Amino acid sequence: MARNAAGAQAGGRAGDQHTGQLGPAFRAASLEAMRGTAAAGGQELDLLIVGGGVVGAGAALDAATRGLDVAIVEARDWAAGTSSRSSKLIHGGLRYLEMLDFALVREALQERGLLIERIAPHLVRPVPFLYPLTGRFAERAYVGAGVALYDALSLASGHGRGVPFHKHLSRRATLRSAPSLKDEAFVGSIRYYDAQVDDARLVVDAVRTAAKYGAWAANRVKAVSFLREGERVVGARVQDQETGEEFDVRARQVLNATGVWTDETQAMVTDRGQLKVRASKGIHLVVPRDRFQSTVGLILRTEKSVLFVIPWGRHWIIGTTDTEWALDKAHPAASSRDIDYLLEHVNRVLKRPLTREDVEGVYAGLRPLLAGESDSTAKLSREHVVAHPVPGLVVVAGGKYTTYRVMARDAVDEAVRAMDLQVPPSCTADIPLLGAEGYKAAWNSRHRMARAAGVHVARVEHLLGRYGSLARDVLALISADPELARPLPGADDYLAAEAVYATTHEGARHIHDVLTRRTRISIESWDRGVSAAPEVARLMAPLLGWSAAQVEREVRHYLARVEAERASQEQPDDVSADRTRMNVEDIVPVRD
Repeated sequence: MARNAAGAQAGGRAGDQHTGQLGPAFRAASLEAMRGTAAAGGQELDLLIVGGGVVGAGAALDAATRGLDVAIVEARDWAAGTSSRSSKLIHGGLRYLEMLDFALVREALQERGLLIERIAPHLVRPVPFLYPLTGRFAERAYVGAGVALYDALSLASGHGRGVPFHKHLSRRATLRSAPSLKDEAFVGSIRYYDAQVDDARLVVDAVRTAAKYGAWAANRVKAVSFLREGERVVGARVQDQETGEEFDVRARQVLNATGVWTDETQAMVTDRGQLKVRASKGIHLVVPRDRFQSTVGLILRTEKSVLFVIPWGRHWIIGTTDTEWALDKAHPAASSRDIDYLLEHVNRVLKRPLTREDVEGVYAGLRPLLAGESDSTAKLSREHVVAHPVPGLVVVAGGKYTTYRVMARDAVDEAVRAMDLQVPPSCTADIPLLGAEGYKAAWNSRHRMARAAGVHVARVEHLLGRYGSLARDVLALISADPELARPLPGADDYLAAEAVYATTHEGARHIHDVLTRRTRISIESWDRGVSAAPEVARLMAPLLGWSAAQVEREVRHYLARVEAERASQEQPDDVSADRTRMNVEDIVPVRD
């Protein structure tokens, strides 16, 4: 199709819907467009993407900006799995230099630079880290050489100007940067820079940008089987999780971008030539910023891997673990043992030890690692692979969050090779995400924006750091209804307008979408969003047509989820933590 005459007609259905808003109307239009591909005389898609994590979202954007007719479906919410539960880092992977994987590091550093400078400057920004040294000479020379090579590879990538170079610090200078470190825990340090990201928001912005360029997108739509004509995959049968309706979607190529679910999705069509993906669990703790003093993040060595202490607004994120996980993939659970492991290691360098009472939030995610011969997940590959196991089906697996754009490009390249079409190469290196265009100008105008909206400039700065130039749209909601300027209960950093915007523009379908991904209230507030849940449900109800009974179900489900997660974190091991967490099933809307 690729925007030929017939394709333009198919892609143009409800064409005015392609504004980059993922609200209920756009979801309905997307479902209608996908149903039409299987109707008599309907035009099939060029590409159907299964999986709404960062790679699937990136692939939707890549395909749409090449002029292909593309749709993306996600069984739960955008970034509901791995892509919202990362360490929030965009980095080259300093430790991969020890593995002599220079190509992977250079590629990741190039992507880091693109994200900071062009693609998502509103969501990705440089962050300084200290690497504490315990040896006076040999370690400083060894680590210093590695960090110098890291900076050199960043420059060689052509996108290193936005991140300052490393610097060697004495013990005294280290303590000035991080007064809460134990004096005896180090002899000095090296300060270097990487970058951090709001991972879930980047995924939503990527889907929104893909929609703006013509992609159809629907969350809460699950692929239940693949359509076959002989050996060839010609689409998928999908189920709308909101209504239970099933229908067929036809496409020239289907891309499986389901991360840790890759094996299960592949198994629906073939057991030949499968990629094998193993899940590695990583958990993170969120503690208030005032629990220890430091102006920089920390990177600490453990016996198994590395531990990051990452500044995150008014909080610290501490992580991560790296253990094999073979239990429920939708809701990986953090155990008491996981939490104690992180506290033990970070307390080795802190003057005042952190305790369980200091932990405000906990989250666990799964890395999709390409399986190898090693039994250790820490040694499995972080590189990605693209395969074409049967005609019509492309599979992409592995990789790092930082290199999502490269993974998406490679996957679409493979799909295009089988389409017999003249399709231009990827251009996503030059496509800013929604919110990036005009972000710097908006930041420079933040005082004027604050006066016009009648809010404190700190509010506007917080919005700019989450929405970029689209913060003006959130402020417009407040101008239309000043009541939306109030903070959500128990979550002073977030405004009522953000819950409305999440529903009308960002595809939120349930209150946990708002509390765990569009905002981070579930890990940044002491009650994990319990106080905010009723108010968020009240704000979403008229926008989604909820009855009073549905509002009650939404709140009840969220409270039960929080209780189950807290209880699972008191369990001694993975099996008991998983069993406890699974006491609460995913919410299923009931039509009253």
